Amino acid sequence: MTPLIGHDQAIAEFSAGLASGRLHHAWLISGPEGIGKGLFARKAALRLLAEGAGNAAGGPGGGGAPFDVPDAHPAVSLIEAGSHPEYAVLERLTREPSGELARSIVVDQVRALQRLFANTPALSPWRAVVIDSVDDLERSAANALLKNLEEPPAKCVFFLVSHASERVLPTLRSRCRQLRLSPLGDDAMTSALQAALPQADDEEIAGLVRAGGGSPGRAIAFRGLEIDTLDAALDDLVRNGDPTNAKRSRLVQSLSGKAAQPRYEAFLARVPSVIAAQAKQRRGPPLAEALRLWERAHDLAGSATPLSLEPQSVVFELAGMLAALANPQNRDQKADG
Repeated sequence: MTPLIGHDQAIAEFSAGLASGRLHHAWLISGPEGIGKGLFARKAALRLLAEGAGNAAGGPGGGGAPFDVPDAHPAVSLIEAGSHPEYAVLERLTREPSGELARSIVVDQVRALQRLFANTPALSPWRAVVIDSVDDLERSAANALLKNLEEPPAKCVFFLVSHASERVLPTLRSRCRQLRLSPLGDDAMTSALQAALPQADDEEIAGLVRAGGGSPGRAIAFRGLEIDTLDAALDDLVRNGDPTNAKRSRLVQSLSGKAAQPRYEAFLARVPSVIAAQAKQRRGPPLAEALRLWERAHDLAGSATPLSLEPQSVVFELAGMLAALANPQNRDQKADG
């Protein structure tokens, strides 16, 4: 299984709960997209099932790492093959023949878990359910899941992945122990990307670390999109503004059309990050203005795809927010250093 890099505190909290014998029945694993929440949930579920099957450390008497399970353990191959009888994953289904993902996790998927709960455990006394992500549950599916969390089946642990835990139903949140995972530091990002992209050279890895903002998943999605060129255009707007709107118009042209969709999505992710980096360098009124712009950019970038907003208008408006940072009144009070 793919190695999980970083998140030592979350690993320690879950491992302590497992070792105590009083493991909470539901865990809400939250944080930004692409930082490893889904992988954490799957590894925690694997560890739980391997512990139940015995010899989870892979050697006589155990004694291995507190979280990872050796590839030789039978539970690993069963989960990878999708055939472990005490394990289930709920995620958006793939629609045929288009291959597109469904818009949500539907109530019938949650109800189908009853078969898992009804079966007599065969390999482990534990059962594990990963929901990736709980943000994708339609309302009726969330209510069906709530019933399971209110009256949890014996020896069953739910792992709920969320990219925006504040939007999860409060009734669901209140029944979970929360683990918030943070973006990775540069060293951990480098290690994660080197493991995921063994053919990439040091220069490419360094560029992806800068672009990823602590999210290996986002960095990998940016690969091949000439993010350095895009960042240079964004940096030019921040430094020099755009009094004639020419730079914004060029960005609109370069990010329009179906072929440009991946770079457009990268642009949506990068603009709030660029403004946040600028805010860290300011104080006083310029800081307040940068924070105001960041809030606007964050809201617009986050809603552009779900609301199917016109990309040209979105690009022009977000680029204008970057250009506003070049206003001399917004640059004359920088933080020390």
